[in-house]
Amino acid sequence: MSTGTRTGAFTTLAVEERDDRVVVTLDRPEARNAISARMIRELHTVCERLEDEPRFLLLTGAGRVFAGGADIAELRERGRDQALQGVNSRLFERVRRLPMPTVAAVDGWALGGGAELAYACDLRIAGPDAVFGNPEPGLGILAAAGACWRLPELVGESVAKQVLLAGRRLDAEAALACGLVADVVPAEELTGAAHRLIDRMARQSATALRLTKLVVDSPGAHPVADDLAQAVLFEGADKRERMTAFLERGSARSTTPAPSEARS
Repeated sequence: MSTGTRTGAFTTLAVEERDDRVVVTLDRPEARNAISARMIRELHTVCERLEDEPRFLLLTGAGRVFAGGADIAELRERGRDQALQGVNSRLFERVRRLPMPTVAAVDGWALGGGAELAYACDLRIAGPDAVFGNPEPGLGILAAAGACWRLPELVGESVAKQVLLAGRRLDAEAALACGLVADVVPAEELTGAAHRLIDRMARQSATALRLTKLVVDSPGAHPVADDLAQAVLFEGADKRERMTAFLERGSARSTTPAPSEARS
């Protein structure tokens, strides 16, 4: 696989484009990668590219921090109109709806808006120092960019209320225990483990992955959504080629003599 090229048009992100994936590093280490208005705009640009040319997204943070939250100085100045615009929530929903699977590799703090951005990804993998939390009520606001409804879906209502109401922070092991993350790996192996997870998905049918994601993210549309997606896949050449290869491998195994038969 190509190691990719760094894209230099961003100031708050480091973006590496590969043939089948885009690696985005939140890159404001001086501010614990706080999610600023400029970062929001730049992430919208990344989303636009991934919508035009569907690829996997790997999202991580610079300096052993994922994102310490929204930029509080900017957030303090936002009023009713900005809240109604859904500055952060519209971006995170766009991330959620990207056509190909998304993976967040989280080490260090993922708090507030940083946690909500991780929740918006399809899969999360954590380093040992990862901490997820939503301290928004302590700032006089609520976690309004998806946490109030995404987190209960991810970890259940009880744990979500512990985080959202009681201020509980989930460390890496707690996040693993409640299913928020797929795995916890040493910090130095985090990026490699995230790439291996994407590699495993990349061996599957891209069309099947896209439609599976679309169906999973369409609550209330079943079974019609399942049937329509399957109908599209049943007509594709990829399905026939993969199933033919599977059957041919099985046929080859069944006609290969066992070691004892080969010696007789």
